[in-house]
Amino acid sequence: MPFVDTVAEDAATGDLAAIYEESRAQSGYVQNLARVFSLRPEVFRAWQQLNAAVKAHDLRRYELATLAAARRLRSSYCALAHGKVLAEQFFSADEVPLLPEGLDEADRAVMELAEQVVDDATAVTRDDIDRLRSLGLDDGQIVDVVLAAAARCFFSKVLDALGAEPDAAYSELPATLRDPLTVGRPIEVPAPADVGA
Repeated sequence: MPFVDTVAEDAATGDLAAIYEESRAQSGYVQNLARVFSLRPEVFRAWQQLNAAVKAHDLRRYELATLAAARRLRSSYCALAHGKVLAEQFFSADEVPLLPEGLDEADRAVMELAEQVVDDATAVTRDDIDRLRSLGLDDGQIVDVVLAAAARCFFSKVLDALGAEPDAAYSELPATLRDPLTVGRPIEVPAPADVGA
């Protein structure tokens, strides 16, 4: 349960009601991430626009960078969400928790740069950037990695600082994916009225 009061579904109006409906259409329920932005829906809309622009060029690399950043941030919510995408679209559920194991050197470097951005962006050097260039990434692709990691810092920290637990639906993921990606806050335990709903 978030640390701040959120707007109930039956009290949502205007754009917030639309955000809740979009969340319900996407997942079958209103996600906790939508609820924590309910007092500032305009920020959530700005986030959606920013995030769409950041991931527009290479979804696979975006997801790799985002997973690396989320794990480093100890964001269970984001690690589970993006690990799930990677498992559904690019890897097996057993492979995702082991990443960057099995990746080529360029993708490993992408994940490492994302971790560096989270840890200390001032410690990133020209040599770090040149390494990605030497592995075939152009400058736009390098910028995409940094954008993905930096954007994840914003979103993950908002969710965690406001107490947003990963949605209870993540408990249905295979344990081999779910358990290693629950790196911070535990998955939400549904209220008794929500069980079986």
